[in-house]
Amino acid sequence: MPREITAFSNATVKRLRSLRDKKARKEEGLFLAEGLRIITEARDSGQLPEILMFSAEGARHPLAAEIIAATEAAGGDTIETTPDILSKTSGKDNPQMLLGAYKQPDTGLAAIDRSAAPIWFVAQSLRDPGNIGTILRTGDAIGAGGLILIDDSADPHSVEAVRASMGATFTQQVAKAPWEEFISWLRSCPGQLVGTSLNTDRDYLGVEYTDPCFLVIGNEQQGLPADYEAECDVLVKIPMAGRADSLNAAIAAAVMGFQVRASWR
Repeated sequence: MPREITAFSNATVKRLRSLRDKKARKEEGLFLAEGLRIITEARDSGQLPEILMFSAEGARHPLAAEIIAATEAAGGDTIETTPDILSKTSGKDNPQMLLGAYKQPDTGLAAIDRSAAPIWFVAQSLRDPGNIGTILRTGDAIGAGGLILIDDSADPHSVEAVRASMGATFTQQVAKAPWEEFISWLRSCPGQLVGTSLNTDRDYLGVEYTDPCFLVIGNEQQGLPADYEAECDVLVKIPMAGRADSLNAAIAAAVMGFQVRASWR
């Protein structure tokens, strides 16, 4: 049976609130996901929370009731609490009715099976967790294997990134590595490295993409460093018809991902 918590001073509430901080996520090995849609996506992907917190109203939804029961059966901690505590825990003024704490997956390159999908996203030094979450969501939409984060990037398991992913956090693999380690791993087996760049005239529509294709998106402000571009098998440019010289990183990833898929039809 779920236990009830109504005090902000409760140790579990404090623990869950701490997971909004990157250091605490690393120490605990847990991250937060909120909302019935995302938590259902996790369940459907075979992942249940270690801790599941919900309101009385949330527990009345049939899907939520199934997930609560499944979490209990798996030995997870289920907690009924107030909307106010849910709000303070998630950091949202209008909290979702369910909040789960999940184990962080292995983010080493060794955990990536490149044969699992024909397309992979690679992002270098992305600073916006919303962009990371959106790229994961796009990856799910195009059947990509996941996202490899290069160098110093925002945390893909932050509340903001998980929220923007709309559940794709649980369907896409995520790895983190320095560029040198990534290149060594990539070149150990077949794989086409395609970089997006302003420093080329090669139109993204006129390229033959090969499987597996690794699409590299650069930092939001700086783009890819020149020595990283030199490592790519091909550099492509998305032409701009207006005054802007480039797209938002997550939008560029979406345009490229869908074009690669379309070129293979």
